[in-house]
Amino acid sequence: MNRLIITCFLFACLQSSGQPSLYTTANAHSHNDYEQPFPFWSAWRQGFGSMEVDIFLENDEIIVAHDKPQLKRHWTLDSLYLQPLLQCVIKNNGYVYADTSRTLQLLVDIKSEAVPSLAKLVEKLRPYTLLINSPSLQIVISGNRPEPSTFSSWPPWVLFDGDLQKDYNKEELTRIAMFSDNFSQYSSWNGKGRLPEKELLTLQSMIKKSHQLNKKMRFWNAPDILNSWYSFIDMRVDYINTDHIESVATFFKQLPDRIYTGKEAYNLYSPQWKNDGLDKPVRNVILLIGDGTGLAQWYAGYTANKGKLNVFNMRQTGLSKTSSFDNYITDSAPGATAFSSGSKTNNRAVGVDHTGKKLILLPEIVRKRKIKTGIITSGDLRDATPAAFYAHQAERSNYPAILKDLVNDPVDIIMGACDLGKQDSASNVLKKEFNYLLSIDSIKKNSKTPLLVADARAALSVEGGRGDWAQKAFQSAIRVLSQNKEGFLLILEGAQIDHGGHANKLPYAVSELLDFDRVIGEAMKFADSNGETLIIVTGDHETGGLTLTGGDYIKGSVSGQFSTEDHTAIPVPVFAYGPQSRLFSGIYENTGIFYRILRAFGIQTKGQ
Repeated sequence: MNRLIITCFLFACLQSSGQPSLYTTANAHSHNDYEQPFPFWSAWRQGFGSMEVDIFLENDEIIVAHDKPQLKRHWTLDSLYLQPLLQCVIKNNGYVYADTSRTLQLLVDIKSEAVPSLAKLVEKLRPYTLLINSPSLQIVISGNRPEPSTFSSWPPWVLFDGDLQKDYNKEELTRIAMFSDNFSQYSSWNGKGRLPEKELLTLQSMIKKSHQLNKKMRFWNAPDILNSWYSFIDMRVDYINTDHIESVATFFKQLPDRIYTGKEAYNLYSPQWKNDGLDKPVRNVILLIGDGTGLAQWYAGYTANKGKLNVFNMRQTGLSKTSSFDNYITDSAPGATAFSSGSKTNNRAVGVDHTGKKLILLPEIVRKRKIKTGIITSGDLRDATPAAFYAHQAERSNYPAILKDLVNDPVDIIMGACDLGKQDSASNVLKKEFNYLLSIDSIKKNSKTPLLVADARAALSVEGGRGDWAQKAFQSAIRVLSQNKEGFLLILEGAQIDHGGHANKLPYAVSELLDFDRVIGEAMKFADSNGETLIIVTGDHETGGLTLTGGDYIKGSVSGQFSTEDHTAIPVPVFAYGPQSRLFSGIYENTGIFYRILRAFGIQTKGQ
């Protein structure tokens, strides 16, 4: 699955949201379907558009078999296909599928002599009037076929599989349902990597010829793995030949969630790098956390934005190891607590160590230097990542206790979604103690701190109505915090990249990442104008086990597969920009980010 370029067709079929408008299980062909553990029913339940059955005429009877030794099984066409089909058509009022827009092609491959076998088949089918008259069922003859000149002598409900090496006249073409060919005659490709260019061009010419004749195309004896399925879609093969019914069905059903085509690429900020890497004092630190963001997510966004990302213009890079105190694979609570405290803690714990003891967090430390702190999240402000910078709870879901911690915590600005409408004690105190607003649009440059903005838009996805909320929230926070002469620490979480990973929806993850990268561009712009600001960009962990299976920089299209619906242990990138950014190069524990931030501020610690 190391293809670099996904060719034109798949992504020409995408709508603006990155969803495919074509290719479903209706494009799947169950090759030698009778060899499946449950002939007919397995492919039917998945909504396949085509099934193949091989037959012999033996002792004046139609027997289903691939070769003569299998005749002794005495499998009949009636029991395996015609009777099940009849059940479906009766149940669905004349249609094979309950979804009347779906059709089924029954490809009957004749292994014995063509004319007598077909004659017997026609004789067997005639009593099945509900089948031969069904608008959703097509009987197609393949294998040994009569001469094309005789096609018209057969009943009109009998169609034929065509041969592209033959020339058919106009009348004969009306009886051709599709074209099939032996893939191995044109290519020895095993489905891995890319098709050799010469072989690809040959195959494409055959497909083009079939389509010019207004017929569908199928290759048999072809590679049957995920990479080859992508490739056949790319080439516009109409029926994907497979022996793996469940796997292909899963592939097609997941396809809308596994591909994404970016909209018009946004322009990047052009960094100046004047202060980048310099060993000079830092007054402000901006920590940008992409929840669930690993290298694959970054590169998916890079591809979707047509080979451009703001974060990739940061020259100082490192790797953060993300394990928690009690688990090889972290969750966001200990992941963010490592950043806020320099300590490893248990999964699900925020702001406490592995014994439950309260930790001293970054906002409290920098407050002693009169440095102000802001927290922004494109999610709920009580969730694990933002809470790790102000709360002290062994259980991340204990929202009431987390809100009580916010009452006493030295946070100057906090923005995100949160329903404080309930008249509980913590909500009432927060509304009194904070300058409480319900929208970032209400923030003024001279807004008083502490400032709490419980904006419901933060909980929406960027495609679902949040829009450029994160950028506006960042800009508003910067305007307010910049008035403090002693500097600020601003933490912003791109929360919903993680949601896309958990849902295994690549469009969700990528659209959220691109929104996050726009904020990074704003941060770099501010850092260059300010000269005393350090930016750190990282993730608390990777989510989904994302692997990129294809992409096209020119079209901004990318495809991928997920290995899990949960977090993984893969180390995540760290990017840094501005003075003291060199501190963040190398490979280190996630707790190292805490100590490097303090060093950048010039604050001495007993830790790393």
